[in-house]
Amino acid sequence: MTVKSMTGYGKGVYESDNLKLVVELKSVNHRFLDLSIKMPKQLNFAEDAARRMLKERVGRGHVEVYVNVEDKRADKGVLAVDYELARQYLAAAREMRGRLGADGELTVSDLIKTGNIVSFTPAEADEDELAKALDAALGDAIAALDKMRSTEGANLARDMSSKLDEMKIVVDKVAELAPDTLRQHADKVRERVSEYLKDVSIDEGKFLNEMAFFADKVAIDEELTRLNSHIPHFRAILEKGGAVGKQLDFVVQEMNRESNTIGSKCNDIRVAECVVSLKCTIEKLREQIQNLE
Repeated sequence: MTVKSMTGYGKGVYESDNLKLVVELKSVNHRFLDLSIKMPKQLNFAEDAARRMLKERVGRGHVEVYVNVEDKRADKGVLAVDYELARQYLAAAREMRGRLGADGELTVSDLIKTGNIVSFTPAEADEDELAKALDAALGDAIAALDKMRSTEGANLARDMSSKLDEMKIVVDKVAELAPDTLRQHADKVRERVSEYLKDVSIDEGKFLNEMAFFADKVAIDEELTRLNSHIPHFRAILEKGGAVGKQLDFVVQEMNRESNTIGSKCNDIRVAECVVSLKCTIEKLREQIQNLE
């Protein structure tokens, strides 16, 4: 099972002798499944069924659904003209022209534009065929959307995997630098104490005790161990696939916490540079995860 992006597009078309129905789906990232459905009034009866299908087959994301129906029947309905009302309009227009001394004639086009003289009653829709058409077109649109989201998800997974490799290299470098950082600190302290005390000898016992205390204070073994466990854990979740966005977001939070702790404990410029690199990579991972289902 592959991971899926929440960004995608899908289109489905159903066509028969009587109608053509087109469904388009557009999705972007969202914390939950958020559906926005826009369809003709004649399909209102089928909206609940459409929502159920989408909830069953789409895990997460803001999904916009557009449905368009084209009536291909020769008999599309009945066009009616209210001639009596039209005559009343004409009579009123003539009387107004006479009383006001105005110029101009009321035309047929003017009468049609009034909106209540000419009416159209569409032929009754076949709800069974409409439901069948929507089911088929929506199913195809969801399949196309799922394919695009899966492709994009696979691309994201490959890129994130390469970023995990980069993280591992940096973490290993920090592990190599950590002991050297302690030695450098001990040498600097010894030099400063010798400079201040001049001819007074250093109590090696106390000095070693202070260094042991400092070493315990700045030790980052646990943080490195946890970071080294988070990297394969992240990779395992990716390989498992499915709806993993929320899981990976939690792992990234833990990675960031360990990196921050390492940065606060170590004052070595080389370690600081590594921490900056780690945090940049983690932030890139976080941005990519926000688009995973």
